[in-house]
Amino acid sequence: MRAMCTDHYAGYPKNEKPEEVNHVVSRRGSSGGPDPVALIEIDLYGDLMIAASSADEDRLSPDRIDEVLKVVRPESPPE
Repeated sequence: MRAMCTDHYAGYPKNEKPEEVNHVVSRRGSSGGPDPVALIEIDLYGDLMIAASSADEDRLSPDRIDEVLKVVRPESPPE
């Protein structure tokens, strides 16, 4: 089994941190601005993480996930 290093600065001399990245290369064909869909997905993922961390059970039920994500199921038409 391999161990995973969680120290972000491992391999750097003491008191020396890696160079900070101040730019991001955008995908080809994109405007370089924020991706609104990605931002929404990140926000929803955060909501799920908060709900999962405060839950008593090991996993969130599908109904609880729908509640957190504010999923509204269409009502079926009367037969």
